[in-house]
Order: sequence, then structure tokens, then C-alpha cells
Amino acid sequence: MIPFVREIEFEYGRCDQVSPLIRRVIADNPGPFTYTGTGTYIVGRGTVAVIDPGPDIPAHLDALLAAIEGETVSHILVTHHHADHSPLAGPLAQRTGARIWGRPAPTVEVSEETGVQLDAEDDGHFRPDIVIADGDLFEGPGWTLEAITTPGHTSNHVCFGLKEENALFSGDHVMGWSTTVITPPDGDMGDYFASLAKIQAREFTTLWPTHGSPVREVAPFLAAYVDHRRAREAQVLAALAEGPARIKAIVPVLYAAVDPRLHPAASLSMLAHLVQLVREGRVVCDGTPGLDSEYRLAG
Repeated sequence: MIPFVREIEFEYGRCDQVSPLIRRVIADNPGPFTYTGTGTYIVGRGTVAVIDPGPDIPAHLDALLAAIEGETVSHILVTHHHADHSPLAGPLAQRTGARIWGRPAPTVEVSEETGVQLDAEDDGHFRPDIVIADGDLFEGPGWTLEAITTPGHTSNHVCFGLKEENALFSGDHVMGWSTTVITPPDGDMGDYFASLAKIQAREFTTLWPTHGSPVREVAPFLAAYVDHRRAREAQVLAALAEGPARIKAIVPVLYAAVDPRLHPAASLSMLAHLVQLVREGRVVCDGTPGLDSEYRLAG
């Protein structure tokens, strides 16, 4: 079982000092995919970096500007292009004069036949002023952030390591309150496993997800995160061992304990597993893997 961390104390719009170098302001956009809302992080004092400005909510912009009054924003850093992370970057940049750093929204065409609508819909127009590369460093007085590219949840996802506290701003790559949704064709399960291994190797002592509380016991949490994905993969293979099946028939069984509102997202994560299993030659289907495809074990 994943040792989820779901307790959190906050007030919308309030700026909380959550570590010596980190402040957090949570936007009022709670939901089944955002938990209590988007947590925007402010790193440093005097000259600061802002990570994941969040949704374009005027009250959240006002709260951020109040939190950094009298300070200089040197970097606006965005983990990825979803609408609960990136849209406020533009208005914040206009008010502070800072530039926006991140990786552009992908140009992947998503099929409309899925009929799946998630709260964390794309901000397809997101284009940073400066494109981040793996290993890029961002520095201010007393703080150093490193870009760590982590494709999987999205192809353009990037986390940020805070050297002075051996901490990671993990965006949606790893969340303390829930597992991460992988949504093909932009999301990729193979990339996600590789990115998890990449973060495990860094041995961070704290994870600061964009939604929810920090993860303090990082190594066992990440191990459980990986184990959960591998167990889900095994469940999919076990279901197909009983005969060919479609995703819509498997999800209600494997996700019986999950809020039905999350079943559409679960369908996409299952599709991500099946795309990877087809790629590995362990599962086959007719044509391109999709939500309505019929899957069967290879051989």
C-alpha cells in the first residue's frame, strides 16, 4: 500500500512558510484531480523563484503578489502545461517583469472519440519564454534550483530540485495524496517508470508536490509508488489471462474501490499500461491501442 499523506493545514490565499527557504500559497481550485487546490511555491527571500503559478484565478494572483510584495521575482518556473499549473504564469510575468521558464505544450493531437474530460485539462497555448533543458540551474541569494526532466504524466513535465534542502518540487510526477494519472498519447507509462527511477536515484529527503502535503519518507514512498504501478500492470495481465477484454470492462473491476468520478482517468491510466504492454510484445490488439480496442495476451 502507498503510505499516502493527506493531512494538510492551510487557508486559501494565505502564504505559509513551510520550510526555511519555501513559502506556499494554495489556490481555491479543489477537485478530484487537484485535491485541495494548486500549491504555488515561492523559493527564497528578496529575490525569489515562483514554481507553478497555477490557474488563472484573480484572487490567487492577488495572494501571490501580496506574498512577494517588495521582492523581485527572478524566475517563474512551470512543471507542465496543465490548466491547474501554467495559465497564471502570463499574468504573473506581466505584473512582475519576470520571464517564464518551462517546456512548451506538446502538439500531440488527442482523439475526440475518448469522450474523457479531466479537471486538469491542457493549457495548450503554454509557451515559456525560455525552454528548460535537463540539468539547467536557476540561482538566487541562498538558493539553487535544478531542472530535472521527468516525462510520463506529460511529455513536457519537469521537476525542480532545491539543492540547499535536498528537496524536490515534484509537480504532478509524484503526489503525496494520490497516484498520478498517465494520459496517452502525451502521457507515457514507459517514460513514467524511467522518470520515477531517475528521481529515486537522487535520494531527495523531501518531495513538495503541487497538490497536497509534502512527502518526508521519500525512499519508501517512491518504492510503494513503483510497486503500485507494477501491481496494476500484473492485474491487467491477470484480467486478460481470462480472455480478451476491453478497458471499459476491466476498469470497474480493478478500480472498484476508487471514486467512480475517477474512473475516466483510471481508463486512461489503464490505456497507458496497455500501450506499454503492447510495445513490449506482452499484449496484442487489432490496430492502434485505444480505449475501445479489444486486448488479449500475446502468444
